[in-house]
Amino acid sequence: MMKKIVFLASAVLILNSCVVSTAAKVVKGAVNVSYKAVKGTVNGISWAVRKANGKIDEDRLDGTWKVVGVYRGSFEDFTKDQNPESSFTSECTDSFDQIIFKAKKSKFQPVHCSSEKEDWVKYSLEFGKNPITKEKENYIEYNSNNYISVIDVNNKTMVLEGNLMPKLAFSGAKLYLLEKVK
Repeated sequence: MMKKIVFLASAVLILNSCVVSTAAKVVKGAVNVSYKAVKGTVNGISWAVRKANGKIDEDRLDGTWKVVGVYRGSFEDFTKDQNPESSFTSECTDSFDQIIFKAKKSKFQPVHCSSEKEDWVKYSLEFGKNPITKEKENYIEYNSNNYISVIDVNNKTMVLEGNLMPKLAFSGAKLYLLEKVK
């Protein structure tokens, strides 16, 4: 009988130590995930680092979006960068750089100063293997063979990757942080 009690007591101690060490690993993992979830701010607006998990509802793109941050490099570069520099100065006078989406009509106005107008461009929002990045992701296809990756979008911000502003693409700008205006 005494042997059974000693055996059970040691079994309980071993199990307790396993649970404690596993719980510590889970907590440590959660800390790492939350650190990677947001990296840096631009004018108080956080850059979302994680790509959207699954298909994004097209209605979330709807509205006017102001360009507030630009990262010189790809999304992949951004996730590895410890101190991502995000600077953006608009060349618009008395206005701001914006892109407008009309989801119900699947068309958008490319980035332009809010005081100017651009022609509307038809697009389709796809979820699958992006022909440019070869990654399974949400992306916008327009003018057949032009693609912009939709990294993430919520009711306040959107992060896009691609040739959103050709004048900045020559300097390596690929990742754009946008803030919803209306």
